[in-house]
Amino acid sequence: MCSNPMAKSSAKISFMIILVWITVLARAQQDTCQSSGSLQGSAGNCNTADGSQCCKATESYPTYDCSPSVTSQTSADLTLNGFGQGESGGGASECDEQYHSNSEMIVALSTGWFDNKSRCGKQIQINANGKTVTATVVDECDSRHGCDQEHAFQPPCANNVVDASSAVWDALGLNQDDGHADITWSDSCQSSGSLQGIDGNCNPAEGSQCCQTTEIYRTYDCSPPVTSQTSGILTLNGFGEGGSGGGASACDGQFHSNSEMIVALSTGWFDNQSRCGKQIQINANGNTVTATVVDECDSRHGCDEEHDFQPPCRNNVVDASSAVWDALGLNQDDGQANITWWDA
Repeated sequence: MCSNPMAKSSAKISFMIILVWITVLARAQQDTCQSSGSLQGSAGNCNTADGSQCCKATESYPTYDCSPSVTSQTSADLTLNGFGQGESGGGASECDEQYHSNSEMIVALSTGWFDNKSRCGKQIQINANGKTVTATVVDECDSRHGCDQEHAFQPPCANNVVDASSAVWDALGLNQDDGHADITWSDSCQSSGSLQGIDGNCNPAEGSQCCQTTEIYRTYDCSPPVTSQTSGILTLNGFGEGGSGGGASACDGQFHSNSEMIVALSTGWFDNQSRCGKQIQINANGNTVTATVVDECDSRHGCDEEHDFQPPCRNNVVDASSAVWDALGLNQDDGQANITWWDA
């Protein structure tokens, strides 16, 4: 009996397609947090401050052991919480067993994001209303339990909640009376270590700082997430030979004229040269300009000859040529300026 090679080929292709779909569905399931159960509502002495909901005996509420995956722009529901004693947050904060003032930039996270206290004391960045703020995690918004005295007879938290102090709402320019707001958030970039300052032949041109032996400098492997309006610090760099930028540019091994619209980015944003030769847009002083990435502003190393005995770069720096400063209408003597930037 003759075999049909076309039939075998078609069967093989069909099998591969099925495998691909199984993989896609498995990954999608991993990224989708499903309810782990439910609990019956129980009415009690519920605190309705800050727009809090109260459990009803006639309602059943879903519970969650997980939250959606955390990304550089994690979608979430911002809610309003009172962290003081006797306020809508119920008991003391889970991280430190303390009550907190609502003037602090603090949040509670849904159970999955709280991650068994792994984010306690850590900072997250929250984006909403065209603004970005940093807040510290101090508590859990419990997604597994509720409708009891310990939880102020409030329902279990949804699995996608950032429950924030009034200070966070105010900093984002949001109306607290709304009670909810769509946001994105991400883990803030934490220092990865430090290094001891060493004196050397440092070039102080363009307002560059020089390392001091009495100082310890933080290092970073990361930078804040890049969004459509990434907050950063614009600094002034000399890209020519003998200028404050030190050696040749990391992207092309060349020196550059400061009349070019060019920048160096902090290590995390430089992203292992992935932005080399690419353009970014920079907004400041009511102006927007386009510049090309040619170098890294090293956030991991410094205070040595290779780095012109200058400290490691901060994790949120766009180190720009004088041409960029002039195009933005900024005074170079200031040395630094607050900006926003994004990938062009």
